[in-house]
Amino acid sequence: MNVVILQPSYIPWRGVFDQIQRADLFIFYDDVQYDKRGWRNRNQIKTPHGKQWLTIPVHSRGAQTRNIPIHQIRIVWETPWNEEHLKAIQQFYSKAPYFDRYQDLLKRFYHRHDEFLADFTIEFTIALARELGNTHTRFLRASAIDGITGQKTDRLIQILQAVGATHYISGPSAQGYMEPDKFEEVGITLEYMQYDYPEYPQLYPPFDSQVSVLDLLLMTGSEAPNYIFRVSHV
Repeated sequence: MNVVILQPSYIPWRGVFDQIQRADLFIFYDDVQYDKRGWRNRNQIKTPHGKQWLTIPVHSRGAQTRNIPIHQIRIVWETPWNEEHLKAIQQFYSKAPYFDRYQDLLKRFYHRHDEFLADFTIEFTIALARELGNTHTRFLRASAIDGITGQKTDRLIQILQAVGATHYISGPSAQGYMEPDKFEEVGITLEYMQYDYPEYPQLYPPFDSQVSVLDLLLMTGSEAPNYIFRVSHV
């Protein structure tokens, strides 16, 4: 069984959905410490003036997030950030060829009022995966798996063993700290993703591959999977 373990993030880039597509089971790694400068609560869209951050405000100052797992991070609702994000997407993508097709999906999520960040980002990611044609991948949260106690590679292997994984698909950056011998010892094969995606039509040149997957969907519609899932891997 192919398994991916990855921290939940906000409207991720297309590489995440490639990993989802390759997985029989995708585990949101939501019980590790929240990282303030990561992608848990923010991502970028294209504008005529360059990339713009969309950031979900969270309770994350000082000791409030020290050693706090991702799934316990709360959203700040003192400002209507959800309305602002939706307006920004509408403003900068209204001329995208498939903007109208995804308006209802966007409105459905940006009208939510989740207490916890992970509830919003995880459900949004799953919905986007289904829009990209994924029907086979099962989803699970690491916080729902009991008895996991290790750190780093040991922790990953404990999770993989708990779900019956035979093959683990990791992002390429993990090669710097992963301990492949430990996977071999327990009979789990290890694969690293290779990200090399084709360009697609974008508003506001030049082309930028690192923006949210929303850019790809709004620009290419039902053709979006062709710009993700036909890439070879090693």
